[in-house]
Amino acid sequence: MIEKHLHEKHSQENYGFGTLAIHAGQSPDPVTGSVMTPIYQTSTYAQESPGKHKGFEYSRTDNPTRTAYQACVAALEKAKYALAFSSGLATEDAILHATLKSGDHVLCCDDVYGGTFRLFDKVFKRMGIEFTFVDMSDLKKVESAFRPNTKLVWLETPTNPMLKILDVTAICDLARKKNAVSVVDNTFVSAYFQKPLELGADVVMHSVTKYMNGHSDVVGGVLATNNSTLYNELKFFQNAIGAVPSPMDCFLVMRGLKTLHVRMERHAKNAMEIARFLEKHAKIEKVIYPGLESHPQHSLACKQMSGFGGMITFFLRGGLSEAKAFLEKVRIFALAESLGGVESLIEHPAIMTHASIPSETRKVLGIHDNLIRISVGIEDLADLKADLTQALN
Repeated sequence: MIEKHLHEKHSQENYGFGTLAIHAGQSPDPVTGSVMTPIYQTSTYAQESPGKHKGFEYSRTDNPTRTAYQACVAALEKAKYALAFSSGLATEDAILHATLKSGDHVLCCDDVYGGTFRLFDKVFKRMGIEFTFVDMSDLKKVESAFRPNTKLVWLETPTNPMLKILDVTAICDLARKKNAVSVVDNTFVSAYFQKPLELGADVVMHSVTKYMNGHSDVVGGVLATNNSTLYNELKFFQNAIGAVPSPMDCFLVMRGLKTLHVRMERHAKNAMEIARFLEKHAKIEKVIYPGLESHPQHSLACKQMSGFGGMITFFLRGGLSEAKAFLEKVRIFALAESLGGVESLIEHPAIMTHASIPSETRKVLGIHDNLIRISVGIEDLADLKADLTQALN
């Protein structure tokens, strides 16, 4: 059975993404032969003698369902290690705790998820950590923003919600030269369309709530790395802080990962068609999608991504009243926060996902009242187009 060999490095190189997504880390259960990894719904494990056990002591530290899930993610990200957490923000919290101390400096892209900004600006600043938010699409600005005490470089690409494409290799090279750890939030395109570790990042992380799980029924986070020293630090904080996912959540994400490759292909296909459709619509001022030739970093997106994902940002002609009227009229697109599920979602970043970012900062970034963000699902394309058309009209 190939499942027995998918932990091995050479096997991860030989098998394709879809095979790994379905099998990596998941051998049939040795007791029953169950093909699906069981949900080990237990908090503790019997020991043969004090300290002598079968690899599991307490489920905050390790759980067999979580171990299988982590092994699968590591295979998909071409990583040696992966660690799962109870949310994307819990993942970020562990990364910052593992890499920083009071007085350290973090360099972060300016267009960043609102929850990330809140964690950095409202929580870790209290601990004496300094943050600089910079437009990382300009490498000169990135280089000039480094300080002697810069210990961590944080980037999203594509960014949220303006979909800037950042040069992962160039930025991570700069971080390495400055002895800083580089972290890439890979949530927006998943492990299927982008491999930050292969591009030079030290750590890659996801809010698996989004594409990696893909069914809008789990909140979770995960990270992966090839750095043994970093992994040991991160593993310590995973256990010490204890923000781990439940066995059921791990099981559900593994179920989602099995269709990640086919889902992402459909997300991207639908999104490309809708982006082109919106670009030609009289009531749309501007469309931002990495797959469009009009995107300012389209060539970079083609270079470091194998697909463009399912996220589109666009500006309606008009202001807040027009945006609200449009959002109230959609039928298939659900007006909701989050993204990456099989169903199509639509939202207003200034009021919803990015409300925690100061209004003046939003204006500088271009997050205006007529900005709409859509997560294109895998429904029938004709129905999605018809829904947008009737709402716009």
